[in-house]
Amino acid sequence: MSRINTNVNSLIAQRVLGANNKSLSTSLERLSTGLRITRGKDDPAGLIASQNLRAEKSSLNQAISNAERADQVVNIAEGGLDEVSSLLGDLQTLITQTANEQGLSREEKEANQLQIDSIIQTIDRVASSTSFQGTKLLNGNFDFSTTGVHSNVQSFKVNSAKIDFGGSRAVDVVVTGSAQRGAFLLSLGGAIDLSAADARFVIEIAGSKGSRELSFASGTTVNSIRDAINSFTDVTGLSAATSGTGISLKSVNFGSDEFVSVRAINTGGLNTAVATAGIYNYQAANNNLANAGSSTLWSAASNKVTDAGQNVAATINGIVATTKGTTARINTDFLDVEIDLKTGTGANAEAQRLGALSAFTITGGGADFQLAGRVDISGKVSLGIQNIQSNNLGRSRTGGSTYFLQDIGAGRSLNVVDGDIGKAQNVVERAIREVSSLRGRLGAFQKNTIGATIRSLGVAAENTAAAESSVRDADFASETASLTRAQILSTSASQILTLANSQPQAALQLLG
Repeated sequence: MSRINTNVNSLIAQRVLGANNKSLSTSLERLSTGLRITRGKDDPAGLIASQNLRAEKSSLNQAISNAERADQVVNIAEGGLDEVSSLLGDLQTLITQTANEQGLSREEKEANQLQIDSIIQTIDRVASSTSFQGTKLLNGNFDFSTTGVHSNVQSFKVNSAKIDFGGSRAVDVVVTGSAQRGAFLLSLGGAIDLSAADARFVIEIAGSKGSRELSFASGTTVNSIRDAINSFTDVTGLSAATSGTGISLKSVNFGSDEFVSVRAINTGGLNTAVATAGIYNYQAANNNLANAGSSTLWSAASNKVTDAGQNVAATINGIVATTKGTTARINTDFLDVEIDLKTGTGANAEAQRLGALSAFTITGGGADFQLAGRVDISGKVSLGIQNIQSNNLGRSRTGGSTYFLQDIGAGRSLNVVDGDIGKAQNVVERAIREVSSLRGRLGAFQKNTIGATIRSLGVAAENTAAAESSVRDADFASETASLTRAQILSTSASQILTLANSQPQAALQLLG
């Protein structure tokens, strides 16, 4: 080559050296940062994918933190409920002790009442002081807000409800089958008329609580028989009322667990005197013997004749409800409610009203926890924590009246000095069940909802991080090989450039 103005070999060597230096620089950058993609030009599509995965991973990690925070909130609520459970146990002991009337002086009863008042005040104090970062947990602050409660709803409880921002959720009930009591109409023909004056009419009645054997002499009036049966209502779970010349015998409560059982131990010749005397199936719509159903004569009732109650059958928001007595409940991811429906009135007093009703509308409230990476209604878990103060705890209905735990206080109708201690114990037992049920629900939320969420989110976060790593992170084995190659080629290109630059000097020899 004899031209010196343009050194083509040098230009080639410079281009190759620049490319090798660029490759070397890229390998050094990837090895020093650990990333294959640091800017959009490295891999535009890969950058988009890795950024999306990185954002998703951040959301998942925060959702795990949210779940752990929710667990801490429930732990604090559980601590308060545990103390309330202990106090209710002490309250039960005091009521049982005070019921031993002949063994206690009035002063001792009054001392027990002072303890009861202190326990009730402490329960209210625990309910109002249990908090998380200043937010009260057990005073109804996390209960749900409702409007438009239907008159046929006796009581209700909202355990969970997912509601869109600014929205509401209607709760609609369709009663497809009535709740009924176990019931019989006992035909006696008026005052008992036995074939022999010294004969005895002996029957055994039984209900869900127990049984009693009753014996009546000839001439005993229907009202006396009714009163005798009602004197054992707390023992048998049955109540009686006069119905013409007979008696309507019913279970106190509704539901398939309730029943009425009657057995004639000794009829005393009653059917000889009154041919129509017997045990008639009860007709809720026709509360009289003339329209009663099939019957069993007393003389043929030596074996038990039993009639069982019936649970209400209903759907709530299109979901078939689980029922017990007059109470219906559904438990879904979006709605968990329990509704106690009123029975009918007048001729239908023993059965549930059939048909549809708009029970109530949930407008807000509850404790919302974001337990998923994506913020939407499906990723939210809502939890209702009811008010456990004494004015809302232990709701018990007896004889048309409703009592709460506060009614056991001094000067109230269920105080232990001169009040109804039996009803007081019912209220305390109800309160214990309510608190235990709430603790169980919170425990299930911690164990299943939070526990499973943390585990599943942890796996999702791991897989997302692995996917993001495969797209964005540098492969050190590959990059090390590329670095070695780039170093060799860069050194080689430098040597070649030196040779290419010295080659034109040969032209000086032509000049002598």
